[in-house]
Amino acid sequence: MSNHIEAGRLRVRVAVFACVAVAALAIDQITKALALAHLSETQSVRVIPGLLSLRLVHNPGASLGMGAGATWLISLFAMAASVVLLVMGVRTVSTRWSALLGLAFAGAVGNLIDRIAYADGFLNGKVVDFLDYGWSIGNVADIFLMAAGIGIVVLIFLGVPFSQKELDEHNARIAAGASGTSGTSTVSGASDASDAEEPAAR
Repeated sequence: MSNHIEAGRLRVRVAVFACVAVAALAIDQITKALALAHLSETQSVRVIPGLLSLRLVHNPGASLGMGAGATWLISLFAMAASVVLLVMGVRTVSTRWSALLGLAFAGAVGNLIDRIAYADGFLNGKVVDFLDYGWSIGNVADIFLMAAGIGIVVLIFLGVPFSQKELDEHNARIAAGASGTSGTSTVSGASDASDAEEPAAR
């Protein structure tokens, strides 16, 4: 019975990961297609003056243009990261972890698709960026990666269990705390009863 329940929970977590990843990846690819169709590398469209404008850029590097001369290495790293995120998404026991890992997976794969699709050599394609913040240019996949990173830090800070081992330890701490509280309440109740009986004895 427990195996059946656990299998059902696993299917839910995998479904959450897959749904978030597919939806986020679709949004990323659609926005990039729109950018390629309607934006120019020479003209900028202001959205929020001083904060955000739209301008097409083909970025060979990583975030902030770093690693522009090692595009293939960045691509290999993105492949490895995508595999790790996929494995973590399947292994976690938390749907919140599943959702955030799915979001990070979509961000990594979204930019990896560009490096493969637009390559004229070994994994040296350029990523389609179009969100110009003034100090940096990125895309929706970058936003997903940033949001997932922040969310994961929050989960760690809140102590949300990732694995079954962490979940068991978390439940054990809760049980120990409840047991300690119950024991304290019992001792306190016995003491109160003793105090109440003492005047009667006198």
